[in-house]
Amino acid sequence: MQTDNAGMTTRELSVVSDDGLLLSGEESGEAGAPAIVLLHGLTATRRYVVMGSRLLERSGYRTIAYDARGHGRSGPAVVTGGGRAAGEAAYGYERLARDLEEVLDALAIPRAALAGASMGAHTALRFALSHPERVAALGLVTPAFDPGASEVPPEGDRDVLAQALREGGVPGFVGAYDFSAVPPAWRETVERVVAQRLSQHAHPEAVADAMEGVSRSRPFENFAELATIAVPTVVVASRDEVDPGHPLALAERYARAIPGAELRVEDGGPPLRSPIAWQGGQLSKLLVELLGRASWD
Repeated sequence: MQTDNAGMTTRELSVVSDDGLLLSGEESGEAGAPAIVLLHGLTATRRYVVMGSRLLERSGYRTIAYDARGHGRSGPAVVTGGGRAAGEAAYGYERLARDLEEVLDALAIPRAALAGASMGAHTALRFALSHPERVAALGLVTPAFDPGASEVPPEGDRDVLAQALREGGVPGFVGAYDFSAVPPAWRETVERVVAQRLSQHAHPEAVADAMEGVSRSRPFENFAELATIAVPTVVVASRDEVDPGHPLALAERYARAIPGAELRVEDGGPPLRSPIAWQGGQLSKLLVELLGRASWD
């Protein structure tokens, strides 16, 4: 248990999944308060959703964040047999949504708001589609899954990156990553952040497995499914000039597909502005606004 300068207490969280994997996380805020769960993106950790902002807790919300399986301090899944099916079973969205359910059950939270970035956004949607009664609101930050796209995501061949991580560690991954689409003014910063967050993983080989499994998994089959979402939703996009791996047009599709969803994106340049998704304080403000519209019954 840790207490910050404002008196906010953070408690360590450990949940064992039904396949024996330890999920490591933390929670803060009052135990009986309305809860929000933060879900990070692929190759990131729980630190990379609201970037250390404590506004959610200070606004009266119980805030839970955990490292996805294979990431951060959470345990690695056992990938048996190899191949596509094995990777999906161990790290795909069905499994990630099940982990989320187990975290909520372990904390005796019947209904929570969910806010996720990229992979975390897709996990939140998979869970909301399967368990709508347990979701009070959705914050979908820079979604990247396109149900109409080919198997390999447009931002790069993750199989190549996964192998580079296995063989060369963080330097190998960074060397294989294509930063050419990032504007020159942002390139050094993005490269540094990529290296920093990769260095936070206790099991980098599991991150490589997750990259392959998640990339081949589908959180939903088509945008028409999202018409069943019936809770307050905000889609936080970023502009392609700064974050080409999370296309603005795709975020707009999500916002159109979900009834009543609000789209938020930083102002266009010039000059280029840092995406809301990279600013923990600004993102937290949007989430507080969202939670004010949620129903917790």
